[in-house]
Amino acid sequence: MASQQLDNSVTSPVLEKVNLLGMGEDSLVAYFEELGERKFRARQLLKWIHARGVIDFDQMTDMSKALRQHLSETAEVRLPEVVSRHESADGTIKWLIKTRGGSSVETVFIPEKGRGTLCVSSQIGCTLDCSFCATGKQGFNRDLDAAEIIGQVWIAVRELGTDLAENARAVTNVVLMGMGEPLLNFDNVVEAVNLMMHDCAYGYSKRRVTLSTAGVVPALDRLGDVTDVSLAISLHAPNDALRDQLVPLNRKYPITCLLDSARRYLDKLPDQRRKITVEYTLIDKVNDRPEQARELAALLRNTPCKINLIPFNPFPGSHYRRVGKGAMYRFRDILQEAGYTATIRSTRGEDIAAACGQLAGAVNDRTRRSQRYREARVESRAVKGIEA
Repeated sequence: MASQQLDNSVTSPVLEKVNLLGMGEDSLVAYFEELGERKFRARQLLKWIHARGVIDFDQMTDMSKALRQHLSETAEVRLPEVVSRHESADGTIKWLIKTRGGSSVETVFIPEKGRGTLCVSSQIGCTLDCSFCATGKQGFNRDLDAAEIIGQVWIAVRELGTDLAENARAVTNVVLMGMGEPLLNFDNVVEAVNLMMHDCAYGYSKRRVTLSTAGVVPALDRLGDVTDVSLAISLHAPNDALRDQLVPLNRKYPITCLLDSARRYLDKLPDQRRKITVEYTLIDKVNDRPEQARELAALLRNTPCKINLIPFNPFPGSHYRRVGKGAMYRFRDILQEAGYTATIRSTRGEDIAAACGQLAGAVNDRTRRSQRYREARVESRAVKGIEA
């Protein structure tokens, strides 16, 4: 009888609250209009959440009590969970951040004189499987939503605050160079980067927010229509034969195709003085020879760019070795003699596995990691990006 009574009982569904953390201005305008509220509420909320770091609706005192009550009942500002925090001997900080579903991503803050760069993840794992990167070896779980991306910035900005000596905020630059390929998570990444640059949110200039891509060309061709974020290209080789080995995506979108797309992106920007950053990871006896530096200089002749040379950072299971200092400086000098601005990125946070290429997180892999599957996924995601 008790069992029958239980089976016949009716329970009211529990409605999940709307997370407002990852909503940009347009999304919030639509949200408030559905509530019968004026458009300016969107900017008010952006200032409270992102500029002031307030996530309790009761403290948002320029909104009516009735609106605050409604928000408390139907919405929330839900932040990702920080699982751990590690600080390197050189001051680099790495957060392990838990996402819904149980997987974790890594976010890294790199302090330097006069600037502080936050490296943000866009996916849980990565499908691209670049041979020199630890992230791709962890498999792939899913895209981060916009709240999980911008939540990394919220956490770092709130924790680090301002540099009291410089009287300026500690996080001066944000780069999407963490786990994942940003352009395979197009809509969520665009929403997040536009929040980073919004005057009512974090207010970073377009030159201080950088999106790094391995070259998902169809999505890159769309990017200039929706944002003017700074662009970095993960190149790592001066020719297709070598890049096919290092960056498997190159078999789908070869170098010429990628550089043409990058130039089209620059052409869409109002400021025609802008340049892209070409990222080139130097690997011992793989892509560090003088003739390869000269080949790279010739390849980039018609592309407005600066070149960032990155010493390979070893990780467990990799057979590559770090470039020697002599080869690294010789490679840089050849590029500089050819007229390029070429810099060497300092290796930071290596003692906490926070250096470039070392981010791995904790990924519950849900992919079948065959080459055919990876290529099919890249193809379908790129097409989806065009049609969205």
